[in-house]
Amino acid sequence: MLQLKSIGTPLVLALVLLATAGCDQAEQSAQRVLDQAAESARQAIDKTHETAQQALNDTLGGKPPKPENHQDKHDTQDI
Repeated sequence: MLQLKSIGTPLVLALVLLATAGCDQAEQSAQRVLDQAAESARQAIDKTHETAQQALNDTLGGKPPKPENHQDKHDTQDI
């Protein structure tokens, strides 16, 4: 019985470490998916904005506005 106890504790610790590593990998994967979805949403919003701006300009017969010279507005701070 003593042998089972001495083998059981390291085995449980090893399983906990494997589970933790698996959770970290799943979290990283989920974060990548969320980042990709956010970038796709940004692109869709930008495209929609450009299209709406063009439609407005066509309707009003005005000159198209100069493109904004901006650096990446999509910088975010990691938590």
